[in-house]
Amino acid sequence: MKCPFCQHEEIHVLDTRVSEEGDAIRRRRRCGKCDKRFTTYERIELVMPYVVKKNGSRTEYSAAKLRGSLSLALRKRPVAAAAVDNAVQSIEEKLLTSGQREVDSHYIGELVMQELKRLDKVAYIRFASVYKNFEDLAEFQDAIVEAGQERAPRKL
Repeated sequence: MKCPFCQHEEIHVLDTRVSEEGDAIRRRRRCGKCDKRFTTYERIELVMPYVVKKNGSRTEYSAAKLRGSLSLALRKRPVAAAAVDNAVQSIEEKLLTSGQREVDSHYIGELVMQELKRLDKVAYIRFASVYKNFEDLAEFQDAIVEAGQERAPRKL
Protein backbone atom coordinates (compact mmCIF):
# COMPACT_ATOMS: atom_id res chain seq x y z
CA MET A 1 0.00 0.00 0.00
CA LYS A 2 1.19 3.51 -0.81
CA CYS A 3 0.79 6.65 1.26
CA PRO A 4 -2.06 8.73 -0.22
CA PHE A 5 -0.05 11.91 0.43
CA CYS A 6 3.50 11.16 -0.78
CA GLN A 7 3.11 7.74 -2.49
CA HIS A 8 5.81 6.24 -0.28
CA GLU A 9 5.42 2.48 0.29
CA GLU A 10 6.65 2.24 3.89
CA ILE A 11 3.42 2.30 5.91
CA HIS A 12 3.02 1.38 9.58
CA VAL A 13 -0.22 0.15 11.17
CA LEU A 14 -0.85 2.02 14.42
CA ASP A 15 -4.22 0.60 15.42
CA THR A 16 -6.64 -2.08 14.20
CA ARG A 17 -10.31 -2.30 15.20
CA VAL A 18 -13.61 -3.64 13.97
CA SER A 19 -15.71 -0.79 12.54
CA GLU A 20 -18.76 0.45 14.43
CA GLU A 21 -21.06 -1.31 11.97
CA GLY A 22 -19.12 -4.55 12.44
CA ASP A 23 -18.76 -5.11 8.71
CA ALA A 24 -15.17 -3.96 8.24
CA ILE A 25 -11.72 -3.77 9.79
CA ARG A 26 -10.58 -0.21 10.45
CA ARG A 27 -6.83 0.40 10.43
CA ARG A 28 -5.10 3.60 11.47
CA ARG A 29 -1.85 3.95 9.50
CA ARG A 30 1.18 6.25 9.42
CA CYS A 31 3.56 6.92 6.56
CA GLY A 32 7.23 6.22 7.34
CA LYS A 33 8.39 9.10 5.12
CA CYS A 34 6.01 12.08 5.53
CA ASP A 35 4.68 10.95 8.94
CA LYS A 36 1.05 11.71 7.96
CA ARG A 37 -1.73 9.51 9.29
CA PHE A 38 -4.69 8.03 7.46
CA THR A 39 -7.39 5.42 7.95
CA THR A 40 -8.17 2.41 5.77
CA TYR A 41 -11.08 -0.02 5.84
CA GLU A 42 -11.04 -3.66 4.80
CA ARG A 43 -14.35 -5.21 3.75
CA ILE A 44 -15.36 -8.53 2.32
CA GLU A 45 -16.09 -8.23 -1.37
CA LEU A 46 -19.01 -10.40 -2.38
CA VAL A 47 -19.00 -10.89 -6.13
CA MET A 48 -22.31 -11.96 -7.59
CA PRO A 49 -22.19 -14.13 -10.70
CA TYR A 50 -23.06 -12.71 -14.11
CA VAL A 51 -26.48 -13.58 -15.49
CA VAL A 52 -26.62 -15.34 -18.86
CA LYS A 53 -29.87 -14.47 -20.63
CA LYS A 54 -31.83 -16.66 -23.05
CA ASN A 55 -30.23 -14.93 -26.05
CA GLY A 56 -26.74 -15.68 -24.69
CA SER A 57 -25.93 -12.12 -23.61
CA ARG A 58 -24.36 -11.59 -20.20
CA THR A 59 -25.32 -8.91 -17.72
CA GLU A 60 -24.46 -8.01 -14.14
CA TYR A 61 -26.74 -9.37 -11.44
CA SER A 62 -29.22 -6.75 -10.23
CA ALA A 63 -30.81 -7.02 -6.80
CA ALA A 64 -33.18 -4.20 -7.79
CA LYS A 65 -34.42 -6.20 -10.78
CA LEU A 66 -34.93 -9.28 -8.62
CA ARG A 67 -36.80 -7.27 -5.98
CA GLY A 68 -38.91 -5.66 -8.72
CA SER A 69 -39.92 -9.06 -10.13
CA LEU A 70 -40.91 -10.32 -6.70
CA SER A 71 -42.78 -7.10 -5.87
CA LEU A 72 -44.69 -7.17 -9.15
CA ALA A 73 -45.85 -10.75 -8.56
CA LEU A 74 -46.74 -9.90 -4.94
CA ARG A 75 -48.55 -6.66 -5.81
CA LYS A 76 -51.70 -6.22 -3.69
CA ARG A 77 -50.99 -9.46 -1.84
CA PRO A 78 -50.75 -9.65 1.98
CA VAL A 79 -46.99 -10.22 2.14
CA ALA A 80 -44.76 -8.03 4.32
CA ALA A 81 -41.83 -6.12 2.83
CA ALA A 82 -39.54 -7.95 5.27
CA ALA A 83 -40.61 -11.26 3.70
CA VAL A 84 -39.64 -9.92 0.26
CA ASP A 85 -36.27 -8.81 1.67
CA ASN A 86 -35.75 -12.29 3.13
CA ALA A 87 -36.62 -13.89 -0.21
CA VAL A 88 -34.12 -11.66 -2.04
CA GLN A 89 -31.47 -12.48 0.56
CA SER A 90 -32.19 -16.21 0.28
CA ILE A 91 -31.85 -16.13 -3.52
CA GLU A 92 -28.64 -14.08 -3.31
CA GLU A 93 -27.15 -16.54 -0.80
CA LYS A 94 -27.90 -19.41 -3.17
CA LEU A 95 -26.26 -17.52 -6.05
CA LEU A 96 -23.17 -16.71 -3.97
CA THR A 97 -22.77 -20.24 -2.61
CA SER A 98 -23.22 -21.79 -6.06
CA GLY A 99 -19.56 -20.96 -6.70
CA GLN A 100 -20.38 -20.15 -10.32
CA ARG A 101 -19.10 -17.08 -12.16
CA GLU A 102 -22.15 -17.17 -14.42
CA VAL A 103 -25.70 -18.43 -13.89
CA ASP A 104 -28.55 -18.83 -16.37
CA SER A 105 -31.48 -16.48 -15.99
CA HIS A 106 -33.58 -19.68 -15.99
CA TYR A 107 -31.91 -20.75 -12.72
CA ILE A 108 -32.75 -17.41 -11.10
CA GLY A 109 -36.34 -17.72 -12.35
CA GLU A 110 -36.62 -21.13 -10.73
CA LEU A 111 -35.28 -19.73 -7.44
CA VAL A 112 -37.86 -16.92 -7.62
CA MET A 113 -40.64 -19.46 -8.21
CA GLN A 114 -39.52 -21.48 -5.16
CA GLU A 115 -39.62 -18.38 -2.97
CA LEU A 116 -42.99 -17.24 -4.32
CA LYS A 117 -44.50 -20.69 -3.83
CA ARG A 118 -43.43 -20.47 -0.20
CA LEU A 119 -44.62 -16.86 0.27
CA ASP A 120 -47.90 -16.66 -1.63
CA LYS A 121 -49.52 -19.15 -4.00
CA VAL A 122 -51.37 -16.47 -6.02
CA ALA A 123 -48.12 -14.57 -6.61
CA TYR A 124 -46.52 -17.87 -7.62
CA ILE A 125 -49.22 -18.42 -10.27
CA ARG A 126 -48.87 -14.82 -11.51
CA PHE A 127 -45.12 -15.15 -11.89
CA ALA A 128 -45.29 -18.64 -13.39
CA SER A 129 -47.85 -17.54 -16.00
CA VAL A 130 -45.46 -14.90 -17.35
CA TYR A 131 -42.21 -16.77 -16.72
CA LYS A 132 -43.41 -19.99 -18.34
CA ASN A 133 -45.44 -18.11 -20.98
CA PHE A 134 -48.75 -19.90 -20.38
CA GLU A 135 -50.86 -20.12 -23.53
CA ASP A 136 -54.02 -21.86 -22.34
CA LEU A 137 -56.06 -22.70 -19.26
CA ALA A 138 -54.59 -26.18 -18.97
CA GLU A 139 -51.20 -24.68 -18.18
CA PHE A 140 -52.78 -22.53 -15.46
CA GLN A 141 -54.50 -25.60 -14.03
CA ASP A 142 -51.23 -27.52 -14.00
CA ALA A 143 -49.54 -24.64 -12.16
CA ILE A 144 -52.37 -24.50 -9.62
CA VAL A 145 -52.04 -28.22 -8.96
CA GLU A 146 -48.27 -27.81 -8.67
CA ALA A 147 -48.76 -24.99 -6.16
CA GLY A 148 -50.86 -27.36 -4.07
CA GLN A 149 -53.98 -25.24 -4.22
CA GLU A 150 -56.39 -27.60 -5.95
CA ARG A 151 -59.72 -27.35 -4.13
CA ALA A 152 -63.24 -28.55 -4.63
CA PRO A 153 -65.47 -25.96 -6.32
CA ARG A 154 -67.38 -23.65 -4.01
CA LYS A 155 -71.06 -24.30 -3.51
CA LEU A 156 -73.33 -21.46 -4.57
